[in-house]
Amino acid sequence: MENYLEIFTNTVVGMANYQWKQIIFEVPWNENWFWGLTIISLLVWGLELLFPWRKKQKAIRRDFWLDWLYMYLNFFIFQIGLFGLYDILGSVFNNFGITSTSFVLIEKSAMPTWVFILIFFILNDFVQWFTHVLLHKFEFLWKFHKVHHSVKEMGFAAHLRYHWMENIFYKPLKTLAVMVLVGAEPEQAFFIHFFAVLIGHLNHANVRITWGPLKYIFNNSVMHLYHHVKALPEGKPNGINFGISLSIWDYIFKTNYVPEDSGTIELGFPEEESFPQGLWGQVIYGFGKSKK
Repeated sequence: MENYLEIFTNTVVGMANYQWKQIIFEVPWNENWFWGLTIISLLVWGLELLFPWRKKQKAIRRDFWLDWLYMYLNFFIFQIGLFGLYDILGSVFNNFGITSTSFVLIEKSAMPTWVFILIFFILNDFVQWFTHVLLHKFEFLWKFHKVHHSVKEMGFAAHLRYHWMENIFYKPLKTLAVMVLVGAEPEQAFFIHFFAVLIGHLNHANVRITWGPLKYIFNNSVMHLYHHVKALPEGKPNGINFGISLSIWDYIFKTNYVPEDSGTIELGFPEEESFPQGLWGQVIYGFGKSKK
């Protein structure tokens, strides 16, 4: 039997070294998440400063720096330990003879690369949409997802303000879906993920974006702002507008709701007054007695 502690330790050390190499420019630009995320964030913040949707909202809005901190914690620091856990899980699967190609339904070699990439993007987004619905539907998941919905003034960095436990729900489900459907991520998946980060930033930014007729396909800041509305519409107790990169799933499954586009709605959730405001309180939130 493999030494799982050794697997975890080696992965954590390797990931920590890799994260550092990104910071000091030893990772190629087209694979450098640290500087890629930083550049995208600065660009979208620039759009907020030049074309603010909610003009009364300050450039350094409420929880601005907290959300910046969340971006780097969730994308880099928390990921180090989580990758160690994922490698242990992968080793367990391997012990049972289960690999990334064990359940492939869509053969990559049977289609042009661009078609495979498009299929991967669409399937990956649907899995995230479905997982997002689950985060709102079940109380034991919602208590962690509350961290993301505790945002009171929306801005681009709120995109990556979420509880670290969400990675434990999202990543395994996404990985399993990819294994079953396409076997493994395409080599170009890095650009797909960067595209998703850009859309996510724009969806949370203080910039009015609707994409015109394409709003029925791509998520946008007007639609996503209503996802964060404090007072949910009647008949939608579990939420609305769950789209990640694509809005089409909400229109297909009738979870779409955009009654107006003033951008002045109140954000949050009921009984939010008891929710912790600081980073540490939010990081450990959800492990005690559940508070609705």
